[in-house]
Amino acid sequence: MDTASGSNIAPNIAYDDLREWLELADRLGEVEYVKGANWHEDIGLAAEAVLREENGPCVVFEDVEGCPKGFRLLMNMFAGTRRNMTLGFPDHLSKWDLSNSYREAFLTDQKIIKHKIVKNGAIFENILMGDDVDVTKFPAPIWHENDGGRYIGTGTYSITRDPEDGWLNAGAYRSQVYDKNTVGFLTARGHHGYIHRQKYEEIGEKMPVCMVLGGDPITFYFGGTEAPFGTFELDMVGGMRGKAMELVEGNITGLPFPANAEIVFEGYVHHDKKRDEGPFGEWTGHYAGGIESRSYLTVEAIYHRNDPILLGVPPMGQGPDELARYRAVMRSANLKQNILDAGIPDIQQVWCHETGGSRMLHGVSIKQRYPGHARQAGQIAAQCRAAAYASKYVIVVDDDVDVTQLDQLIWAMVVRSDPKESIDFITGAWDSPADPILTPKKRADGDMTHSVAVIDACIPFHWRDQFPISNAPSPEVTRKSEEKYGYLMQGRK
Repeated sequence: MDTASGSNIAPNIAYDDLREWLELADRLGEVEYVKGANWHEDIGLAAEAVLREENGPCVVFEDVEGCPKGFRLLMNMFAGTRRNMTLGFPDHLSKWDLSNSYREAFLTDQKIIKHKIVKNGAIFENILMGDDVDVTKFPAPIWHENDGGRYIGTGTYSITRDPEDGWLNAGAYRSQVYDKNTVGFLTARGHHGYIHRQKYEEIGEKMPVCMVLGGDPITFYFGGTEAPFGTFELDMVGGMRGKAMELVEGNITGLPFPANAEIVFEGYVHHDKKRDEGPFGEWTGHYAGGIESRSYLTVEAIYHRNDPILLGVPPMGQGPDELARYRAVMRSANLKQNILDAGIPDIQQVWCHETGGSRMLHGVSIKQRYPGHARQAGQIAAQCRAAAYASKYVIVVDDDVDVTQLDQLIWAMVVRSDPKESIDFITGAWDSPADPILTPKKRADGDMTHSVAVIDACIPFHWRDQFPISNAPSPEVTRKSEEKYGYLMQGRK
C-alpha cells in the first residue's frame, strides 16, 4: 500500500523562528486572532473548540486579561496545510506522504550539525533577574477544567546537561505555574532529562535547567520525539536546516538556548525541595498522574523578546488532537526507519495512530517474504527506540491495507487474525505515568511497566495461496466508480 511519497521533492524549511513561521501561516490564511480572552477559562474553551479538528486554525491570543500589553499565546500549529509547510514540504502531500517524505529526506542519512554559540540574540531584548522575575505575567492558561493550576509549559522544551560527560538534551516536559519564581518540572522515568536529574541528585548537586517557551516548531517537535542517547536535539535540527543553530548562553547556568527563542526561564532544580504538582489532563484523556509531590524549577532569570509569544500545545486526549497529529507524522517516520535499520525487509507503511496519542497503537504493513516475517516486524516495532515508551498494541498487516486508516487497520485485525493464535505478549514494557490503567500498587511501587500486544493480522504465510481473496475493488474499478458516479457524493463528504 506504500505510495510514491514525493521523495524527489527537496524540502525547504523557510523559517528560523516562531515569528517567521507565523508570517508563513498567515499567508496561508490559516491564522485567527482573538483579543481580550482570559487565561482562567477562555483560552481553554478555545482549545476544546479547535485542537481536535484536522483543519482547525492557528489561534493567536492578544491582549490577554491580566497580562502586559503585547504578550501573546499561540496554539494549534500543526493542522491544515500549514503542517506540510512546517516540515518544509508542499501542501499537496497526504499525511502518509508527508511522514514518509520527511523520513526519506531527514532520517535515512541523518545529518548532525553542531550548534554554534553567539554573543547576542533577540532573546536578550528583555532580561529579568532578582525581584523582577515574575512568571505569572505570561498568559499561561488553565487548559482543562480540572487542572491543578495554570500550565505554562505545554509547548516547551527544557535544556539540561549530563554532569558526567557534558552532553546536552532538549526534552519536552510539562510545567505548572506555582508563583512568581517557581514552576513545575515533570520528567518521566527513563527519559533523558530524568536520567540527567538522577545523576545530579546522586552527586549531590542542584540541576541547571533552561526552559524554552516559544521556540520554533521544529525545535519543539524534536524536544518531544525520541532522539538517540547522547545526541543533542538542536544539533539534529541544524542538520535538517543545513546550518548550525545559533545559541546563546544563560547568565546563571551557562546552558545554551536558541538566540531567537521567544521566552526562556533559567534556574535550578533543588532535589530536596518538592511541591504538589497536578493534576493535569494528559494525552491519554485522563488525569492519570494525579497530584504528587515533585521537584520544581526555581527561576533565577527570565529572558524574553519584545511582545513575546508563548507557545501552547496542550494534550486533549480521547482522540486526535494537535499533539497527536505532529507526533503521528514524525514518530511514524522514526519508527519505520528504526525497523528498516534493524534489517527487516519490505516494510511498506508505518503509522502511529493519533487515537492513543500516537504512542499506544501502531500499524505496520509489510510485503510478506518468509514465515515469521510479520512477528519479527511486530516485535521490533514494539520495542525499538521510536515506539517503546507507552506502546500497547502493534498490528502487522499485509500491504493491501492502508494502515493510516484506522477502519482498514481494525478490519484487517478482526478478519485476518485469530485471538488465541495471532497475539504475542511482551511483559514488563516501559509505560508512562499518564497511563490510567496503571494500578495504584504499581504507582506506589514505582513500577511503570505494562504489557504490549503484538498482533499478526497478516494472511497466514503457509497457506496464503488458499486464503479467500478480498472483495475490495481494483484501482481500475475505483477510478471508474469515481469518474462515473462520484458526482453523487459531491457536497456530502
